[in-house]
Amino acid sequence: MQISFHGAAGGVTGSCHMVTVGRRKILVDCGMFQGGRELHKENAGDFGFDPAEVDILLLTHAHLDHCGRIPLLVKRGFRGEIISTAATRDLTRLVLMDSAHLHEEEAKHRHRHGQKEGPLYDTIDAFDAIERFGRSARYGKPIDLGHGITATFHDAGHILGSASILIEATEDGRKRRILFSGDIGPRERPLLNPPDPPGGVDAVVMETTYGDRDHRSFDDSVEEFYDAIASTDRRGGNVIIPTFALERAQELLFFLREGMASKRIRSTLDVYLDSPMAISATKLFERHPEALKPELADMIRGGQDPFQLPGIHFVREARDSADLNRVRSGSVLMAGSGMCTGGRIRHHLRHNLAHSDCSIVFVGFAAEGTLARIIVDGAQKVKLFGHWIPVKAQVHTINGFSAHAGRSDLLDWHGRTGTPEVTFLVHGEEDSTQSFAKALKGTRVEMPQLHQSFEL
Repeated sequence: MQISFHGAAGGVTGSCHMVTVGRRKILVDCGMFQGGRELHKENAGDFGFDPAEVDILLLTHAHLDHCGRIPLLVKRGFRGEIISTAATRDLTRLVLMDSAHLHEEEAKHRHRHGQKEGPLYDTIDAFDAIERFGRSARYGKPIDLGHGITATFHDAGHILGSASILIEATEDGRKRRILFSGDIGPRERPLLNPPDPPGGVDAVVMETTYGDRDHRSFDDSVEEFYDAIASTDRRGGNVIIPTFALERAQELLFFLREGMASKRIRSTLDVYLDSPMAISATKLFERHPEALKPELADMIRGGQDPFQLPGIHFVREARDSADLNRVRSGSVLMAGSGMCTGGRIRHHLRHNLAHSDCSIVFVGFAAEGTLARIIVDGAQKVKLFGHWIPVKAQVHTINGFSAHAGRSDLLDWHGRTGTPEVTFLVHGEEDSTQSFAKALKGTRVEMPQLHQSFEL
């Protein structure tokens, strides 16, 4: 039995891991490398394996850095079954169609500038990938993968439908239990249940995004969020929130609703959700109450909408988004992408960054090299659409909203898996992974590099 690492190894994005049992090849995730436009060639590069030889793809969740290269995998020959939870399947459909559209638009932009390079994949490729989805997993229910191999999905508490995946296989009379964490959520979240890993595993493949630090307490983060909005409102500026369309946008809508109800923020504040994907994802939350906390599920089943608030505007059309550039005060504008690598948020930053009465509120992880990280790290000016824009707006970084577990919650999660013989640490920057490795006891720790293989 062999495990090999073809993404998020020695880095944060591009999760892609392979388990080989005899001739059976099982892929866990097939994500996009993210962090800057220069990564196009890396995403277009060789997978490190032949896609046509992969029998099954198990998908932990719908974030682009875990599912974003699936259309390319299919384009290059994968004809196996994709298995995920039902919520992940529906969210992935949104993510892949949006991603394909962006690749097509980027290719058109290159063509206008004399470059012949086509899109990484197009809408037809995304449709082909969506058709590969087969069985839907339910938490705690084993799925037969053939040849005596099973996969069991366990709630990871990261985004709607997210899972850690336990693969159990017998080879040469020896049974092995390998757990892939996917991305792990914090123990306390307003919308989702806490992570629920299985015990008694032999090997763990584990994310370490925040392996070197804990987040600020959730309650303190909510208060900081309200303070940032209220103070900006008093100054007469706009609040710009780069937000991930899946989970973060819905969580923020929930807290904006709560803040208005408790009068922590002005109830007549205009709130714009400027993201077609986030709007559609919000509707999917109502379709999948089984993936939510019981109290939220009961609320939805009872006909209440936890994401509806006074003054909410759902902005789907590009022309309506462009009109928001004329809004100079009294508004909260939420748009993607969370790391500011593309999308409508870059236009809102262009029109608000230079104003000292405005605020930019970051509520999630920003990988090295992204515009979000450059702003968070204190840049005095940034380049947007060929122009240098001074950073005069107040910048708030509120990591307590992160959908990723902090160091203490990661250690707790690992402790509940039992005493694994080996733990592979992935999906983290070097300092974070190294720090977390030193904190683990009673297990052999490996920090694999790209395309490295191990025998189990």
